[in-house]
Amino acid sequence: MIITGLLTKMVTELDNPIHYYLNFEEEIISVNQLLNKNIKVKFNHCQCLECENYVEIFAMGFCKKCYFSSPHTGEWVVRPELSKAHLGEEDRNLNYESKAQLQPHVVYLANTGGIKVGVTRKSQIPTRWIDQGAEYAIPLAETENRYEAGLIEVALKEKISDKTNYRKMLQSEASFFDLEKKKNELKDNIPNFLQKYYLEESELIHLKYPIVQYPLKITSVNLKKVPEFEGKLIGIKGQYWLFENHLAFNIRSHEGFAIDIEF
Repeated sequence: MIITGLLTKMVTELDNPIHYYLNFEEEIISVNQLLNKNIKVKFNHCQCLECENYVEIFAMGFCKKCYFSSPHTGEWVVRPELSKAHLGEEDRNLNYESKAQLQPHVVYLANTGGIKVGVTRKSQIPTRWIDQGAEYAIPLAETENRYEAGLIEVALKEKISDKTNYRKMLQSEASFFDLEKKKNELKDNIPNFLQKYYLEESELIHLKYPIVQYPLKITSVNLKKVPEFEGKLIGIKGQYWLFENHLAFNIRSHEGFAIDIEF
């Protein structure tokens, strides 16, 4: 069976384990049902998720022109402390930025093979943690907007990383870290005027992924360099497909790529 579709990040459903879906225009594929099956992926063409033109993807599923003009890819997306909607200042589109930034945000700790700090909209919990491949996560602070959350994250980054080691995350279950204890230790690093947002009590979340076995090593697949590959699917974690032949395919980094999937 061959199905052609345009890749966007997998839709996830909180379950034990997490359930993953590919949302193609004419087909929804349950990725969990492909576990232990041989899959062949072939690059077809690129299509920008913004302008929908058949052009080369620059980043995040966008062509170069759209990446530097779309409100969906403003610098504040990856650097929340640069948010300006609370000041009424526009970056690219104030209407969109106000909706995205002026809502409750959560600063959290996650175990993705190591402890990291991050920021997400409250409405994106636990989706954000699943997309990062976190096995454990705990809210640390809840703010009124994205800017405030960004300031807390910047302060905490002096003590803890905001990055995920994707190889470590994909090769084994996460080693145990006491996130609740770490959360309490970091409280004093929050600036005084933001201490009111610290969560004295919050729930530790445990997430389980559909993994048949972890690969011994990781070889990342880039469809720009290798337009066709195949292998037996042995796991799904974060936004990655893991194969028995050590290949790891990052769906998120291939948004805007139309592919043919044969299984």
